Amino acid sequence: MDEADRQLLRRCRVRLVRELQVASLWDVLLSRQLFTPAMIEDIQHAGSGSRSDQARQLVIDLETRGSQALPLFISCLEDTGQDVLASFLRMSRQEEKQNPEAVRPLNLMPVVLGPMGLTPEDLREKTGPLKSTPRKLAPVVLGPEQLWPAKLRPEVLRPEVPRPVDNGSGRFSDVCAQEISKQNPDLAYALNADPCGHCLIINNVNFCLESRLTARTGSNIDCEKLQRRFRLLHFTVEVKCDLMAKQMVQALEELARRDHSGLDCCVVVVLSHGCQASHRQFPGAVYGTDGCPVSIEKIVNIFNGARCPSLGGKPKLFFIQACGGEQKDHGFEVACASPEDRTSGSDPESDAVMFQEGPGPFDQPDAVSSLPTPSDIFVSYSTFPGFVSWRDTRSGSWYVETLDGVFEQWAHSEDLQTLLVRVANAVSQKGIYKQMPGCFNFLRKKLFFKM
Repeated sequence: MDEADRQLLRRCRVRLVRELQVASLWDVLLSRQLFTPAMIEDIQHAGSGSRSDQARQLVIDLETRGSQALPLFISCLEDTGQDVLASFLRMSRQEEKQNPEAVRPLNLMPVVLGPMGLTPEDLREKTGPLKSTPRKLAPVVLGPEQLWPAKLRPEVLRPEVPRPVDNGSGRFSDVCAQEISKQNPDLAYALNADPCGHCLIINNVNFCLESRLTARTGSNIDCEKLQRRFRLLHFTVEVKCDLMAKQMVQALEELARRDHSGLDCCVVVVLSHGCQASHRQFPGAVYGTDGCPVSIEKIVNIFNGARCPSLGGKPKLFFIQACGGEQKDHGFEVACASPEDRTSGSDPESDAVMFQEGPGPFDQPDAVSSLPTPSDIFVSYSTFPGFVSWRDTRSGSWYVETLDGVFEQWAHSEDLQTLLVRVANAVSQKGIYKQMPGCFNFLRKKLFFKM
C-alpha cells in the first residue's frame, strides 16, 4: 500500500470504526486472500472483541497488506452492502490521485529570511554581518512545516477544533464539540429510545410517630419539579409516596425486574430523611416512613448486572435528597459571598438523623460481598457525607431547586457531570449554613439527555 493510501486510511479511521459492519466481511476478506485465517482470528479477538475494536484492528492491519489492499477492501465493502463507506473511500482516493500534492508533505530544507527584498549577501555588503539588536528584526528560520501550503498544515489535517458559539443568551458553548461527543458511541451513551427509560421517585414526607422523624414539609414541591423535569427529558415517571423501608426495597426490586432492553437509561430519585451508615461502596442511608434505614449501597446494587441484566451497559442514575449526617457546615469566609444567599428570609430545615453504627438491616454482608465492580452508575448526593442537607419548607430543598433550574437551562447542551458541577457550585453559595453536593461517578462515557 503506498503512502497516499495509508494517509487516507488514517484520516478516515474514525468514520470507518464508527460505521464499518465487520460481521459479514470475514468470508469475503478470506475469499479475496486479503487476510489469512490466522489474521482474521487475531482481528476478531482484538481488544474486548467488540465491533469497534475489531474494526479498528482491521483498518490498522490493512495498511500492511500491499499495494492492492485498499482497492480490494473497497470492493469487499461493496460486496457486503456497505456502499456508503465504499463510495466515500473510492471518491477520496480518486481526489488524492488527481491532486497528490494535497496529501504529501513537501521535502523542504529550512531557509533564512532577512528583510524583504534583500538577500543575505546584500545585507553584508551594506551593513556588515547580521546582528540581532533591540528594535530590529532578527532573521527567522522557517522549517518545512511553516512552508507547507495552507491545506497541509497540521491544524488543518487534524479534526477542526470547534470555536465557541454564541447561543443567544450572552453565554458561549462549544456546540461543535458537544455534537461530536453525542454522535460518537465511543464517547457518549446513546439515548435514542422514546421514552428513553423509567424514572422512579420515592417521596417520603410523613413518618410514623415511633420513628421520631419530623414531616418533611416542602418535599412535595421537590417531587413535582422532578416529575415534570424528567418527563420533559423523555422518561416515564412513576411516583411512590410515604413508603416504609421494606416497601422502598420492594418498589426498587420491582423496577429492576422490568424488561429495560428497549430502553436506554434508568433513573431513581429518593427524597427522605437520611443518616450516616457503614458502607463499602456508597456512603449513607435513607429512611422509610417506619424509621428503618435503607443504605444507598443496597439501593444501587439492586440494579447491578446480576439483578438487572437488561440494564447492562446502560447508565443508571441515582439522585439522593437526604442528609448524610448531622454536621452543620458554617463554611469559611470568602470575599465574593453573595448577600442574597447569606440573608435569605426562608425557613430551612434539615433532613438529618443520628448516625447508625454497626451492622443493621441496611448493611447485610451478603448484599455486597460478591457484587461485581460497579459500572455505568452515577450517584448524586445532595450533600457531602456526614453533613446536613437543607430543605426550605416553602420552596423545597436547595439541591432539587437548583438541579431543576440547571437542567432547564443547560441540559440541552451539556453532559450530566458538567450539569452536576454547576449544581454543586450554585448550592455551595447558598445560606448561612453551607451545603456541598457531590457524586460518585462510575459512568464509562458522557451522558447527554434526550431533548
